[in-house]
Amino acid sequence: MSSYSPGETAEKSGFSIDTLRYYEKIGLLPGIARNASGRRVFSDGDLQWLGMLRCLRETGMPIAEMLRYSELARGGDETVRERLELLQDHDQRVEEQIARLREQQAQIQWKIRLYSGEICGEPAAAGAAGEVSEGLPA
Repeated sequence: MSSYSPGETAEKSGFSIDTLRYYEKIGLLPGIARNASGRRVFSDGDLQWLGMLRCLRETGMPIAEMLRYSELARGGDETVRERLELLQDHDQRVEEQIARLREQQAQIQWKIRLYSGEICGEPAAAGAAGEVSEGLPA
């Protein structure tokens, strides 16, 4: 089993050292080992857990829910159903977020086509779905 310093862990996980400290302090990274001089030492398992935390955070899960998930994960097999429900709820929110982003992307792409000359005319005159007047020239 490999071990990593806080600096190596920050580099490998993409989290800053300050974030690692914060996550440990609030309980998202429980049980981090310490070496003989008291410095934190991270394991491959810690890196895997940090990967999951990154996934949850980057998909918009609030810290409070991440803490709940972490607590449930430490609860073993008897919490699998609750973890499943928590992740399913989060997945639904991610799906909704993706749908909103796709709608916004369509509007951006429409503007790109307009500005690049693929479409002729003013956006409002062209009747773009969902187009809101910017109050500025197109």
